[in-house]
Amino acid sequence: MKKTLFFAALVSCFVLTACGKKCCEKAHPCWAYNTTIYELNTRQVTAEGTFAAAEEQILPQLKENGIDIIWVMPCQPIGVITRKGTLGSYYSIKDYCDINPEFGTKEDFKHFVATAHEMGFKVILDWVANHTAPDHAWAQNEDWHYRDSLGNLMVQYDWTDIAKLNYGKQEMRQAMFEAMKWWLDEMNIDGFRCDVAGEVPTDFWNWAITELRKDYPTIFTLAENEDKAQELTETAFDMYYGWELHHLMNNVAQGKSTVNDLWAYFAKVDTTLRAKAIRMNFTSNHDENSWNGTEFERMGNAAHLFAAFTYIVPGMPEIYTGQINGNNHRLEFFEKDVIDLPTEGKAPEFALYQTLNAFRENNKALWSPEIGAPMYRLDADNDAIFACVRPFVCAKCNKENTVIAVMNMSAEEQTVTLQLGDYAGKYTCLCGHEAELAAEQTFTLAPWQYKLLSK
Repeated sequence: MKKTLFFAALVSCFVLTACGKKCCEKAHPCWAYNTTIYELNTRQVTAEGTFAAAEEQILPQLKENGIDIIWVMPCQPIGVITRKGTLGSYYSIKDYCDINPEFGTKEDFKHFVATAHEMGFKVILDWVANHTAPDHAWAQNEDWHYRDSLGNLMVQYDWTDIAKLNYGKQEMRQAMFEAMKWWLDEMNIDGFRCDVAGEVPTDFWNWAITELRKDYPTIFTLAENEDKAQELTETAFDMYYGWELHHLMNNVAQGKSTVNDLWAYFAKVDTTLRAKAIRMNFTSNHDENSWNGTEFERMGNAAHLFAAFTYIVPGMPEIYTGQINGNNHRLEFFEKDVIDLPTEGKAPEFALYQTLNAFRENNKALWSPEIGAPMYRLDADNDAIFACVRPFVCAKCNKENTVIAVMNMSAEEQTVTLQLGDYAGKYTCLCGHEAELAAEQTFTLAPWQYKLLSK
């Protein structure tokens, strides 16, 4: 076993240290490995709901918190025909190459991106390639959208404010590619989060993103999909959604699933999904918050534990608008509805995520594939405890980094004895205190308590 661990870590270390920037380009942009991604809901994150306000009020918060990538929800003009609610859905796009006046102007967005870059952020845009608003100009082009037998534009699901695009039309594909390239050329963004990516033909993504990378080789791409993650991440996408893991976290918090179910999930994806693909781990996003409830509604007292869990397991953690501010209400999707803010000072969640972001950045074992260390289950005598180790070894510099997580995934106090073997030694806790772990180590944890240790 130790030989296997050493080999895996050796490969990771070679990718990290062998040749600088080029080594990272084997799979993902260099800057994407030790990062956290933040989903920015421009409408709801400030009272003004503009890019200028977000630049002034939010970017400094995110920088202080230790966030690296800002994913901007769609910011183009919203369709009027069959609009939902007063303000409409961000995902009903009327013009791909313009800015919703609700949020500001093109110059405002450019300034937001330029300021973000100066502060060290990367900015990716939520891209809606599956459909447009019914009143998009493309609806005037023959066969660019699907239509029923009467010639009416076709919708999907209950999305009555959209019209599905027809990827059998080559001219439409080219226009979509040109629109994506416009945002890279003119707005200087760093990549795309692609909405319902599995509904768009994979061959389009493979062609379009490959072409975009010829001029922009370090763009980062996120697919809102897990079912087709194997094929989507083969060529086009760096990261996919960990939907199944997210639902498992909700179920464990609600007593419907167990720690063993989590380990069964990891055993499955380790054999069925591409090893270098990055899974996005999250406790909330715009869909979950608005339609299924906040992390506090779904996870209760386990919300903070599972926030930490998204940093410990392989992948990249995501934070949704309001999570660092302690927001605890469902944000209206089609109306103005500003996040909750603490009455004074910062919410406890700000320090939680700030600490977790620093912990991830400072421990290479936790970085994303293919640099981060593999995760292994520790031998424990209590199935209510999620206990894992992620050991990183650098053969070139002879340095090691090991992270151990011990998490009580139950609403009752639990005692567990772990067989640490060679992983025993002196560690630093997440809180900064030092701890000497024995080869056979016992922990007693309060309900939903967790310990993260590193050396």
